[in-house]
Amino acid sequence: MLLLEVISGERLPKPERGKMRVHKINNVNKALDFIASKGVKLVSIGAEEIVDGNAKMTLGMIWTIILRFAIQDISVEETSAKEGLLLWCQRKTAPYKNVNVQNFHISWKDGLAFNALIHRHRPELIEYDKLRKDDPVTNLNNAFEVAEKYLDIPKMLDAEDIVNTARPDEKAIMTYVSSFYHAFSGAQKAETAANRICKVLAVNQENEQLMEDYERLASDLLAWIQRTIPWLESRDPQKTIPAMQQKLEDFREYRRVHKPPKVQEKCQLEINFNTLQTKLRLSGRPAFMPSEGRMVSDIGAGWQRLEQAEKGHEEWLLTELRRLERLDHLAEKFRQKASIHEGWTEGKEVALRDRDSGTASLAQVRALLRKHEAFESDLAAHQDRVEQIAAIAQELNELDYYDSPSVNARCQKICDQWDLLGSLTHSRREALEKMEKQLETIDELHLEYAKRAAPFNNWMESAMEDLQDMFIVHTIEEIQGLIAAHEQFKATLPDADREREAILGIEREARRLAELHGLQGPATNPYTSVTAQVIDCKWERVQQLVPKRDQALQEEQNRQNSNEHLRRQFGSQANRVGPWIQTKMEEIGRISIEMNGTLEDQLNHLKEYEQNIVEYKPNLELLEQQHQLVQEALIFDNQHSNYTMEHLRVGWEQLLTTIARTINEVENQILTRDAKGISQEQMQEFRASFNHFDKDHGGALGPEEFKACLISLGYDGDAEFQRIMAVVDPNGSGSVTFQAFIDFMSRETTDTDTAEQVINSFRVLAGDKNYITAAELRRELPAAQAEYCIARMAPYPGPDGVPGALDYKSFSTALYGESDL
Repeated sequence: MLLLEVISGERLPKPERGKMRVHKINNVNKALDFIASKGVKLVSIGAEEIVDGNAKMTLGMIWTIILRFAIQDISVEETSAKEGLLLWCQRKTAPYKNVNVQNFHISWKDGLAFNALIHRHRPELIEYDKLRKDDPVTNLNNAFEVAEKYLDIPKMLDAEDIVNTARPDEKAIMTYVSSFYHAFSGAQKAETAANRICKVLAVNQENEQLMEDYERLASDLLAWIQRTIPWLESRDPQKTIPAMQQKLEDFREYRRVHKPPKVQEKCQLEINFNTLQTKLRLSGRPAFMPSEGRMVSDIGAGWQRLEQAEKGHEEWLLTELRRLERLDHLAEKFRQKASIHEGWTEGKEVALRDRDSGTASLAQVRALLRKHEAFESDLAAHQDRVEQIAAIAQELNELDYYDSPSVNARCQKICDQWDLLGSLTHSRREALEKMEKQLETIDELHLEYAKRAAPFNNWMESAMEDLQDMFIVHTIEEIQGLIAAHEQFKATLPDADREREAILGIEREARRLAELHGLQGPATNPYTSVTAQVIDCKWERVQQLVPKRDQALQEEQNRQNSNEHLRRQFGSQANRVGPWIQTKMEEIGRISIEMNGTLEDQLNHLKEYEQNIVEYKPNLELLEQQHQLVQEALIFDNQHSNYTMEHLRVGWEQLLTTIARTINEVENQILTRDAKGISQEQMQEFRASFNHFDKDHGGALGPEEFKACLISLGYDGDAEFQRIMAVVDPNGSGSVTFQAFIDFMSRETTDTDTAEQVINSFRVLAGDKNYITAAELRRELPAAQAEYCIARMAPYPGPDGVPGALDYKSFSTALYGESDL
């Protein structure tokens, strides 16, 4: 009855004898009604059971009362009463060794948890370091006695009962522990303040780490670009094709091995920068401005210079290969023509210096004169070859051929010898003409033979030179032109053979007439050194060279057919890959504008696109392999496709960057939605509003478009517009992205931590003082965040400070960009 009076707060009348049970039931019912009015549900407990002394029912009711009035009001971070009390105990005892509170029975048997609770709030009452885990009775009695003596908490438990019980009574311990919670409830306000500060500091520490990571990654990427550009801009020409092909292979290795990881780093750097800016906006911090020279725009400009240098380096390599190929062809052609000319001039100087006409007969002198005329004809015919040799040598010099000195020396020797031959020819003709008047007999047949044999001999030499001449072509049309010219040459062979027979017939006729008339003639034709044997030998050589030329032309035609196959193969693959990349770019652009499904649906859809793109990469790798075959075959143009490998590489890199950036934007939208509590319907309304004013569907609102949007929302005035524009576009880019638009809209309806709230939280920890000490920070905050504050807080300048006092107000405003740390 006394307990019921205490609960109800009313004085119950004492029952009279005879009416004792009725009055008792009435008194109990009054107490039960009061308990029910406080929201306590009593199931299967009536006044009769309590009056009749039902111990089980009575104890159950008492536990319900304790749970309602002593425990139910306990709440930590929106948990239930029991879970909140357990969480409170865990946090308070976390720094103490040998204490691990997981429940309200076994975790309290050794008594250390009770002592830890007291020491955490009143360290002067307990010498915790002297307690031993193996002496639970002493630990429990120490805690119970200190609590009763200094904290006014009655001794509700018995130490021996707790130690000797396998599983102590959970309700009894929970009731006793709740007394500690209420005794120390004053410290709960400081804990709440500490939690707020921890949350703010954790966000700030994470943002600082992201800033440091960005600076480091940006520095590394810019350093790589600065190292690579000089290499790409270097122009160190080589003397041979193999050396130049090695430089081309080094460039391919750079494209294949070294550049792709840097493309990924650049993309990841942009993603990290956007994520950091989003987190700063969500937490109310100022926008992150990288150090000078490390902006995203600086990295983009550096990357553009790298790609320009890369393109120039590749063009230079291919140009150098063409130049070296042309030089090799010209040098071989020079050597062939020089060898032919030197073979022709061999012995000519000696013959021209011979003065055999002094003892010759008239016929012999005339023969010598005619022979000299034929030589002059031959000499004139060789003039063109000498000019060709000089022209080739000049071209080799202009193209900076590495062996130009030896070429020049040989060419000079040929020219000097040619001038000497001209001078000697002129002198010999004068000598023969002087004696011509003394000579009468002439062998007309020998003369005719000489006149016809010399051009024919020159024709055969020219034919042999042409048949052995090297050629270089790049298309099927060019080789077909050479084949057609060769066929025309072969068509002239029957006429040439008839001319050969006619010339040989003249020689045979001269011998026949000399034998017929018994004339004493020279052993050889006095008018020419081109004998019938020479003509037959050279004719046979021409006949041998014709099929060899056929074979060489056929092999080159086969090579050009192979090159055409490579062109068609590359063109076919490029015409598939190019439109595919363009289509994917357009589809991703539509996804980023349209609002179909939830943000998670869009994110999954985009990741499916990303996976589809990754799976498509083998097609680009196949194209790279085909492109390498084309370059190795020295194919420089392709009429079967308008796509070049450079265009496709750039398109592929833009596709990878676009899908990664779009995924990052959607993830940031999800982050904004979750942080601000924005519903899916609100997000769809935001997107619909944004799309309505984004007239050009460019993914961003210009100043005029954004101003029209603000007017539709009820804002007015240029000053207000300029203020809001500075918030949503801190970098002054002149456009408002959808992410910035969401941030602005969400700030209209949600609230975030402010500098004033953080200052008030610090004031709670400092006990309403204008400063806080390092000891107070270490006592109320986790160690890492306490040291973070101590290292950054300025000394307190006020006159009411103590030694070591710290200024928490300037620190709090600095967190939100209102001053500098």
